[in-house]
Amino acid sequence: MATINRNYKKLPGSYLFSTIAKKVAEYSAANPEADIIRLGIGDVTEPVAPAVIKALHLAVDEMGQKESFKGYAPDLGYEFLRDVIARKDYEARGCGISADEIFVSDGAKSDCGNIQEIFSLDNKIAVCDPVYPVYVDSNVMAGRTGEYDDELRRFKGVIYMPCTKENDFAPELPAEVPDLIYLCFPNNPTGAAMKKERLQEWVDYANKNGSIILYDAAYEAFISEEGVPHSIYECEGARGCAIEFKSFSKTAGFTGLRLGYTVIPKELEAGGEKLWPLWARRHGTKYNGAPYIIQRAGEAVYSDEGRAQVKAQIAYYMENAGIILEGLGSAGFDVSGGINAPYIWLKTKDSMTSWEFFDYLLAKARIVGTPGSGFGPHGEGYFRLTAFGSRENTIRAVERLKKLS
Repeated sequence: MATINRNYKKLPGSYLFSTIAKKVAEYSAANPEADIIRLGIGDVTEPVAPAVIKALHLAVDEMGQKESFKGYAPDLGYEFLRDVIARKDYEARGCGISADEIFVSDGAKSDCGNIQEIFSLDNKIAVCDPVYPVYVDSNVMAGRTGEYDDELRRFKGVIYMPCTKENDFAPELPAEVPDLIYLCFPNNPTGAAMKKERLQEWVDYANKNGSIILYDAAYEAFISEEGVPHSIYECEGARGCAIEFKSFSKTAGFTGLRLGYTVIPKELEAGGEKLWPLWARRHGTKYNGAPYIIQRAGEAVYSDEGRAQVKAQIAYYMENAGIILEGLGSAGFDVSGGINAPYIWLKTKDSMTSWEFFDYLLAKARIVGTPGSGFGPHGEGYFRLTAFGSRENTIRAVERLKKLS
């Protein structure tokens, strides 16, 4: 008789964004005339850059000709894309990452969830709290986290590293040494960034203790402050302790195209075993690859024309972030983020819980955001707003929120 993976039953409730979608659908059905502004899910709203569209058309034409038709992509991804990534994302920043250490995939979300498969189940993980749910959820599914504690709202086998206003929403080095450390900076959901000196402390800590850092740099293109690294490999010794994930989804508006990549240095080891061949074997067996036309689109992002257009889109979203940050701050809300990331972290009103505030904003202002508690125990009492909306809706949302202050 077939049985299920019981670890899935440990997951509390449904996926955060599925719950949000269900609540909004119910509200819309009951209030069909409601003009709802969605600043919840971090999906882009600006169209894909013209240089990328041009590359997509050219690649589609190639697929229609026998001489240039492409079938399955190479396991690591096409060399033309990995080469330009190595040169412009790493060599240009003084990071010694080669093209054959880059694994192209269908997005950082997939890789962040799947990377745990190459590590044994007795590894203990540490996560920022609050943080992107995929890190914990994927380890729960694998059976690495222990049971869920309903009272504490956390898994017993996970090291939660508080990210609070007191520590600038960046974690302290944990006293209990984890085997796998998930770091996401600029951070989703808080929008916080980590300066190079502080990140170097984490690299030194990992190297000293034999830990592996799983570094999600999906939002690095939004960094505006000096001294904030765009890659963990800007830190000395990071090649010996870190795996990095990057994404085209927010950087270049590829949420509907799906493209990302993971970097694993050739010398990186766990328990005396090289990790590069393990991920290469896993990649070859369960390839989450992007098609040829999408990889050509990714290559176009690095052209002079593509870079200028993509930077303009990033600037647009960060101007939205500035509008929200300034507008709510001047109205008396306790807000942070929005400087190095397209997310604003908002303290809830009148000591409401995160979900109470969600319902309050939906009912009183017709605004959808993301409850902070969905990102971890220390997210309770906070709320995430995204800057990925249109300029018009961003301004309208701020005006509505000001009326509630």
